[in-house]
Amino acid sequence: MTQQRRTGLKPNSLSMALVAALSMSVTGLAIAQEATEDESTTTSSSATTLDRVTVTGSLIPQTEIETFTPVTVITAADIQARGFTSVSDVLQKSSFATGGVQGAQSSASFTQGAETVSLFGLPPGYVKYLIDGRPMANYPALYNGSDTFNNISGIPIDLIERIEILPGGQSSLYGSDAIAGVINVILKKRMEGVALNIRGGGYSEGGGNSFRASVATGFSGVEDRLNVLLGAQYEERGAIWGYDRDMTKTYFDGGQGARPASRDFLVHSPFTSYKWLDPNNCANVEHLFDGGEGLAERPGFGDGYYCGSYNSPGYRTLLNSKEATQAYGNLTFDINDSTQLYASALYSRETVKYHVGSNYTWWGTGPGWGYYFDPRVGNDIADAYGGYFCGEDPDPACLAGLPPGSLLGLQRSFAPEDMGQGGYENTMQRDKSESMRITFGVNGTFGDSAWDYDIGYTRTDYELNEHGWVRWADAMNDYFQERVLGPQLGWDPLFGAYPVFEPDYAAFYQPISPEDFAAMTGYAVSRSKTEDEMIRAQVTNASLFGMPGGDAGLAVALEYGQQSWSYDPHPGYLNGDIWGTTAVAGGGDRDRYAVVTELRMPVLEPLTVTLAGRYDSFKASGRTIDKPTYSLGLEWRPSDTLLLRGKYGTAFRSPTLSDLYQGESGYYTFVTDYYNCSLLGFEPGSTTNCPAAYGNRQVFGVQEGSTELDPINADVWSAGVVWAPIDRMSVSLDYHSWDIEDEVTQQSPDALMLQEYRCRTGIDEISSTLCQMTLSQITRGATGNVNEIYTPKVNVSRQTLEALTAGINYAVDAGVVGEFNLRANYTQKLSHEYQQYAEDGMVDMLRRPWWSSDPQRKADASVTWTKNNLSSTLYANWTGSTPNYRARVVDTYDDPLSHKIGSFTTYNASFSWSPLENISFSLLVNNLFNDMPPIDDSYLNTSGAPYNSSVWNVYGRAYYLEARYLFGR
Repeated sequence: MTQQRRTGLKPNSLSMALVAALSMSVTGLAIAQEATEDESTTTSSSATTLDRVTVTGSLIPQTEIETFTPVTVITAADIQARGFTSVSDVLQKSSFATGGVQGAQSSASFTQGAETVSLFGLPPGYVKYLIDGRPMANYPALYNGSDTFNNISGIPIDLIERIEILPGGQSSLYGSDAIAGVINVILKKRMEGVALNIRGGGYSEGGGNSFRASVATGFSGVEDRLNVLLGAQYEERGAIWGYDRDMTKTYFDGGQGARPASRDFLVHSPFTSYKWLDPNNCANVEHLFDGGEGLAERPGFGDGYYCGSYNSPGYRTLLNSKEATQAYGNLTFDINDSTQLYASALYSRETVKYHVGSNYTWWGTGPGWGYYFDPRVGNDIADAYGGYFCGEDPDPACLAGLPPGSLLGLQRSFAPEDMGQGGYENTMQRDKSESMRITFGVNGTFGDSAWDYDIGYTRTDYELNEHGWVRWADAMNDYFQERVLGPQLGWDPLFGAYPVFEPDYAAFYQPISPEDFAAMTGYAVSRSKTEDEMIRAQVTNASLFGMPGGDAGLAVALEYGQQSWSYDPHPGYLNGDIWGTTAVAGGGDRDRYAVVTELRMPVLEPLTVTLAGRYDSFKASGRTIDKPTYSLGLEWRPSDTLLLRGKYGTAFRSPTLSDLYQGESGYYTFVTDYYNCSLLGFEPGSTTNCPAAYGNRQVFGVQEGSTELDPINADVWSAGVVWAPIDRMSVSLDYHSWDIEDEVTQQSPDALMLQEYRCRTGIDEISSTLCQMTLSQITRGATGNVNEIYTPKVNVSRQTLEALTAGINYAVDAGVVGEFNLRANYTQKLSHEYQQYAEDGMVDMLRRPWWSSDPQRKADASVTWTKNNLSSTLYANWTGSTPNYRARVVDTYDDPLSHKIGSFTTYNASFSWSPLENISFSLLVNNLFNDMPPIDDSYLNTSGAPYNSSVWNVYGRAYYLEARYLFGR
């Protein structure tokens, strides 16, 4: 904690205009990274001095509010007035968050129990998260199953002082991950008395009822040398299910194509599709899915009949249920006027429940047996392979002699009635996480010098237990074999490859008793953990030497830390004991250290130059991965009301522990066997007519992390202007640019096959290291056909991005009417291009909707009115147009059904009343007009969510009542 030094410097007019404008702001610009209330920037219009404070984006205390790096600050008052319910709600609503993310609203995502944000549409792992200026630990599970990221759901929102968002690459100060930007969450440090806050509410459409209570107390002693703050927050929230909303409770009935019911009881064939074999016409199961099950037809699919329901999409959660407890404490003790001890601790415990839905809750014969042969049903297999067995012009007698029968498969969804009282709530997934973060250290000043120091230690332990609802493979397959399939009667007479069964189809179209269902399902626990510890020492001199524009400042810091990650899934996911679901194991650790320095030089009264440099080194698996980064920042103030600013620098992301140590996982893909095609005369570039056995061969792929990965590198720069034309008003406009190289992706299967062709045909020396490595990654069988390929993670991708951000703050005193404050922010992506592999061209992400469905523009605005003991805020969040479903599928807007979905705006409103000095009441309404996402009629009628769930949700209007009581002050 850097000690704040009062310098008595006189502020310029721009600073004072900004302070005055933001002193009443809904997002008041309280810049001090660690300053307490009694150290905050003076906001009176008659002030003559500004204290030096440490700003996010700089290590050196300074007197300027706006510097060469734009910082957006959201205070505790803003969070309360705008009705935000969580840290993720705050950040995802910011104008910088133009990227869609997976989360509670995305069924079957890998980390539904976690919350994150994407700045400017860049990956969530490109954001550096800090708590009180020190990095957060990573979430133990992996985003999208492969990437490391931070979960921000465990931060107690009632104990936040403010959140500072710093867009753009910041690695020269903050190291790895700070490519898209830095988010610094600053918790409360000091208070007097006890504050009690109680909040409850729900959604007008149903579900999601919530209760939150928090208490915080602070006291001082030992002649005000000891200061302690203690706080705790408890929260409960119910789930929102798909059936709670009209848009998601059933299959879409306003889109493209026929509207089929779910295929809950289906017999299917690879030759003639659906087979209808229920003698009771679904009568035995029509009570399932809340009475929605019945005879359904899908013309064009065999005989077209099956048992299904239109209610199935509703059985998934759109918002997790949640129970969370956080406790926080902060302590400082002044040994003397120049030495302070400090310590803080943050504990979080969360249980999140969710359901992936009926689409993922089923049984079928495929994983256990594949297709089976039933000699009693049809003649499909003989009809399909008659030419194979009897020749191209088959003899009818030969055809008649082929055995009757069909290859068939069974598919059976599990209904809520199968699960007993409570239905799908009995099979919800449960993620239980627990984290503990401690920080302690000492700061102060060396004697009577201008040199400050700060030496501190931070450690975070983060554990996650995922209680996944599973289907036990043996028990479930045995159940259906005993009751439906019957004993295996041998192998099919034509190929000898398919098991023969004569199922009791009437028994297939039957409900399952809750007792039988419970016997073949259950829970499997996967455990994962991250540990992160860091020792940091910094020395700072804000008045190193005098220059024409003022005092130069210098900061130097050293860091050393250790990180570890482990992911241990239940063994059943890996050995096949669990039906239909797999997982990836992994784990590793590394040491790291860094040296960082910053030099701030007011070379002239209007011109300040800031240089920063950092060297990071990571040691993992006996290998050192290091990276230097730097930045140059310029501030030019041609007048008291105008600031021109710019920055150029480099940023990076080191290979994460999951990138290095993620275990093997399998997948299927199609490749071109360029070598075998060339033997038939079809060279690369002319393989269209190569036989499908080689030109489009399906193979099994294996992917995993790689300890040979290098850092992701980026060149970043920004330029902008801040103008304060009148008192209490400021306007800013900034341009941001990224050029990101060496991004991590899975090695290209096509490039691997092409390189093998070059090696085998002598274009490249087959004995070279490259060729030997390539050949070792491709497994060919005895016939010479490719069976398996190995494609680990590699550094090959690249993307470029340009964006504009703008903001306005205006505060006005309207006399007897009251005081008004306006704040607005706007972000527009100007360009965004991506290249996955070196042999690919650059993809225009703004015009290729298959690659990105993110909005190009986003904005938010608020107006706050205050008078005496009353205040009210109206907040608007605007999202620009996005590609519709059809455009995302065909990757073009040229298709007749392809277009963009129009912009979408929601409004939050709050009203607060303080009848007494120490008590206040608030009514908050989010999504005031109960607006739902625009319906996208290009979705197929097989969809249960006809909107872009990565960008929008269907929660609708929420309402909350809140009471705050402050006593003992």
